[in-house]
Amino acid sequence: MPKAYWVSVYRTISDPEKLAAYDKLAAPAVKAGGGRTFVRGGRVVTYDAGIAERTVLIEFDSFEQAVAARESAAYQEALVALSDGVERDFRIVEGID
Repeated sequence: MPKAYWVSVYRTISDPEKLAAYDKLAAPAVKAGGGRTFVRGGRVVTYDAGIAERTVLIEFDSFEQAVAARESAAYQEALVALSDGVERDFRIVEGID
């Protein structure tokens, strides 16, 4: 069964305090949902239309598990804390088996 990934690229961070509050809630929600964080921030080199901003990559054992974690009550609480503090491109993608 192919793994799945949350991929988030932050276009702008307008409220670092909201992002910090989100991080405190999102990390345990992701872990409880079976996610393993591989990338969170760090150095970035961009090419083409890339944006040199915060990038997050989280792996799940399946696409269904990744979607369920995103829809969980714990993660929804984290999203409320984040609200309009960032603009990001968030997607769930299925890996190759």
